[in-house]
Amino acid sequence: MISKNVRERLGLGTNLLAFSHGIDSTALFYILDEAGIKFDLAMVDYNVREQSKNEIKSAKELADKFGKKIYTKSVFLDKSNFEKLARDARYEFFGEICQDFGYDNLILAHQFDDKFEWFLMQLSKGAGLKELFGMSELEKRKHFWLVRPLLNLRKKELQNYLDERNLRYFIDETNLKGEFKRSFVRVNFSEPFLDHYFNGVKKSFEFLETDKQIVMPNITKISDEIFIIKNDSNVIRGIDVVAKELNALLSKAQKDELDKNLNKQTSVVLSGKIAIGYAGEHVLVTPFRKAVMPKIFKEKARIHKIPAINRGYLFTINFDLSKLKF
Repeated sequence: MISKNVRERLGLGTNLLAFSHGIDSTALFYILDEAGIKFDLAMVDYNVREQSKNEIKSAKELADKFGKKIYTKSVFLDKSNFEKLARDARYEFFGEICQDFGYDNLILAHQFDDKFEWFLMQLSKGAGLKELFGMSELEKRKHFWLVRPLLNLRKKELQNYLDERNLRYFIDETNLKGEFKRSFVRVNFSEPFLDHYFNGVKKSFEFLETDKQIVMPNITKISDEIFIIKNDSNVIRGIDVVAKELNALLSKAQKDELDKNLNKQTSVVLSGKIAIGYAGEHVLVTPFRKAVMPKIFKEKARIHKIPAINRGYLFTINFDLSKLKF
């Protein structure tokens, strides 16, 4: 059920599961447990349904039964634009927990229906390739990874998984009424469409994922001046995008020089201002600074596999090298 890439990612650090006790996150709880993957829970109560108190109580009991930590937060949000406010509130909370307690991976229970809903919603309001490509199994964020193990499974498969095992879960009735845009799209468009054309849509998303690797550079923004770019066929395009953020325009000659140096596994400084550090499967891009660094910093940088060309800048800003994970 869990792909090799996801299993490897979750095995590399500590994991936090975004939990709601609905079908998706409850099924993922047991799937992860069966796979022997360790994780803790985080849950938000929006205080809009009486049932939410029972959900929090049951989640705490479940966490206690399986020996897991659970972090909870209670929020009261304006009903206007509630969906966006709720999403912002929970991701802010999850991000704070990951940073404060050192979780490397935030596990999300998005499944195939969610992925298709997202596609339709982006399509409905006008979107480019970046937005339409939508959710991926693994996405690097500034301080942690987003991990979505269920993207190849439909919601009804997850519900069957729970029902067959007589496992407790809750259903948010607001998701069935179409009151919010996402639930409206789900009830009226995505579910009926997938019921008829699931195999074709799944294959289309597989093609899109392949195309994404071809046409889109993979850039992770660590800060306003620190970027990690996947060293693949789009790396030069990615460096060009990042260079513009750092107020530099690359000439064709500079792009050709970059390509030549990266093929030789060599780092390079562009225009005396931008450090392009070769790091194997990734490239680290920062401003270029010269600095006299103590041996203890150099050794720490070596252990974290930080390219030498980037170290001066990272030292001058007193950057925590442990945050750079390639």
